[in-house]
Amino acid sequence: MFVFRRIKSPPVLQPLTSTESELQGWVGWSMIGKNGAGLYWISNILNPQLDRTMADRLHPGADSDQFQPPPDAVKPPPSDDKPLLPQGTYVIQIPKDQVYRIPPPENSHKMKKLANRKPKRSCCCRCLCWTIAAAFIFLILLAVAAGILYLVFRPEKLKYSIDSISVAGINLTSSAPISPRLTVNIRAENPNDKLSVFYIGKGNSVDVHYGDVNLCNGVLPTFAQSANNVTVIQTALRGSNIMLARDVHSRLVKQERERRVPLKLKVKAPVKIKIGAVKTWEIKVTVMCDVAVDRFIQKSKIVSKSCDYRVDLW
Repeated sequence: MFVFRRIKSPPVLQPLTSTESELQGWVGWSMIGKNGAGLYWISNILNPQLDRTMADRLHPGADSDQFQPPPDAVKPPPSDDKPLLPQGTYVIQIPKDQVYRIPPPENSHKMKKLANRKPKRSCCCRCLCWTIAAAFIFLILLAVAAGILYLVFRPEKLKYSIDSISVAGINLTSSAPISPRLTVNIRAENPNDKLSVFYIGKGNSVDVHYGDVNLCNGVLPTFAQSANNVTVIQTALRGSNIMLARDVHSRLVKQERERRVPLKLKVKAPVKIKIGAVKTWEIKVTVMCDVAVDRFIQKSKIVSKSCDYRVDLW
């Protein structure tokens, strides 16, 4: 709904005549809408006579001697002494559904362009998305397969320990270089009912250390261990011309006197595991044992031992 309100002219000291009413220039209309209001002032007649007449009404007697009436050429036309509009308030109601706002034509062209535009994706983006999706699906399938295999075969950890150690070639009564020769019996146990282990000779190694000194090394034989089987692996280790530092030699003599010489055994063995009729790829098993013997003799007695291992799948 729109409301048109006429703004009355400024107050004057004397009432206007009909001629002066015709010349009045202060006519205002205010249009008030639902969402805002705007005020528009319209000047109907702009001439010197109106300015002078209004000045005389507001300030009578001021500068009357200087006023010269305008020539006849610029006199306003005669009027019928009727006011332009009667004073009052006018309300015009327009239905809301008949008020339209027409957008500029270029807006419709822009909207059509945006609506018909197709999303652009590069080939690299598509390839990356497909690769990520394929990798995700592969990981899910691998996890499902591993879960099924675990439930079917119920795999158990392999067990390793040292059965015996025979030491020769180490003479601590002199400071001459030593050439150790050790024979180690390693016990390997496979407690699984449906898994077999194949030890590969290529790439395996066995090392014995005293502190930071590598005393001797060797390799494991190639063999196959069936399910629920215990195998004792005998391996011969050799070292040559090892010169011990003075502090290492004295410490070794002291520990042998105390009947407790600590050694470290490290075994690296590539294996393949057979699950039913399927054999896995090559897996590396690393066995680490801490063992202490009483003396460096042929029939050394093991004082303490503990073994652990880790598996590298790749």
